[in-house]
Amino acid sequence: MGRPRLLLTEVRDGVLRVTINRPEKRNALSRAVLHELRETFTTTTDDTRLLAAVLRGAGDKCFAAGGDLRDLGNVRTRRQTAEMTAQARAALDAIRCFPLPVVAALNGDALGGGAELAVACDFRVLAAHARIGFIHGRLNIATAWGGGIDALQLLGTATGLRLLSRAELLDAATALTTGLADAVAKPGEDLDDALQRFLEPLLRQAPQVLRAFKALALQTRLARPRKELVDLETKLFSDTWVHPDHWAAADEILEPGGKS
Repeated sequence: MGRPRLLLTEVRDGVLRVTINRPEKRNALSRAVLHELRETFTTTTDDTRLLAAVLRGAGDKCFAAGGDLRDLGNVRTRRQTAEMTAQARAALDAIRCFPLPVVAALNGDALGGGAELAVACDFRVLAAHARIGFIHGRLNIATAWGGGIDALQLLGTATGLRLLSRAELLDAATALTTGLADAVAKPGEDLDDALQRFLEPLLRQAPQVLRAFKALALQTRLARPRKELVDLETKLFSDTWVHPDHWAAADEILEPGGKS
């Protein structure tokens, strides 16, 4: 029998579903896992079946427990560290740049590099027992894969700096009130049910519209000049305005007795 696959992937109901499959290692992010994440998200960008992607961990303990310290234990020099960081950031960038919304489904704790992976996604839906924390400071390191930047942009400088500098570990309810989570499963509710409830409005949208909104969000996230954002928004609006899906929806409203 061969080794278990590091990632499990399937497309179901218009959603690319990716599971980190290392529950016995708390879904730690080895270089091999990060490489497969990059491959998966870069090779599916043009899949016309898709409306969204969901990333989760196997089991119910950990979404991802951070970098795999055993795998990274031989990274000692500045050059090795820079190479490892670039490879890992490229994996998370593949998720950030995925042309459709990506939801992190936190089946359990997202710690350190796992928290960075979670905020690389566009949204976060947490199981009731899940926690998330940029606990890098407990290992006397800083964030490395773009997650610190993401957290500061997402939460604002003051709140982001507080979480980073205090190595705070937030429970699901606190993550929701802080803005780090977009939805949390109710006590006793299965994460899949909470995830489906979050996805339902999104999955009713036309794929080209979702791609347009994600493109605009990504360029805003990358802090492009406002003139570039205005030009992009104008182009995306024009693309979706002339699409037959728009006119089908407009005709439905304009027809006598149609929706108002």
